[in-house]
Amino acid sequence: MKKQFDQAYQFKITLQQISPQIWRRIQVPASYTFWDLHVAIQDSMGWTDTHLHEFRLKNPKTNRNINIGFPDEDFGTKVSPGWKKKIADFFTEENSKADYAYDFGDGWHHEVELEAILPPQKGTKYPLCMDGKRACPPEDCGGPYGYPDFLDIIMDPAHEEHDSMLDWAGGEFHPEHFVCSEVIFDDPAERLKNLDEDH
Repeated sequence: MKKQFDQAYQFKITLQQISPQIWRRIQVPASYTFWDLHVAIQDSMGWTDTHLHEFRLKNPKTNRNINIGFPDEDFGTKVSPGWKKKIADFFTEENSKADYAYDFGDGWHHEVELEAILPPQKGTKYPLCMDGKRACPPEDCGGPYGYPDFLDIIMDPAHEEHDSMLDWAGGEFHPEHFVCSEVIFDDPAERLKNLDEDH
């Protein structure tokens, strides 16, 4: 049985250090945990959720910064498990922004901004992707510094690495392409269950 909720949180997710901007606008249930939000961000952006992630934001109760994500002993930073923290306990109109880091090797950072808290629309399935611009970069392309080089190579048929880079990217890549209706949201509980089974 799906959890009932009486509010929807609207977020804008913007990939940092990339121009033109790559962004998404989504709505999620107010009952979501940070793990649930993480899965919605991954699915709406187009990432494959194959690396560690972490939210960094201010805890409104203590006025101190907190890291929420997937704890890993190899990293020294204390990280609270995302599935144990509710987004409604942290995101408010006054505390509306968080940094969402993904793939600590490539170093992707996203600004996650709460734009509105709204009543859910009857008959609408949540989470919901409302808008966005441009394709998500390929995984493991080198982060915000490697991505421009990747684009330069695939846009230049005369480049010596053009064919091999396109093959690596799956045969084609269209940086301007994004269509909301193509977004498929996974079940965050199932993904967490599968992750636990893998470990």
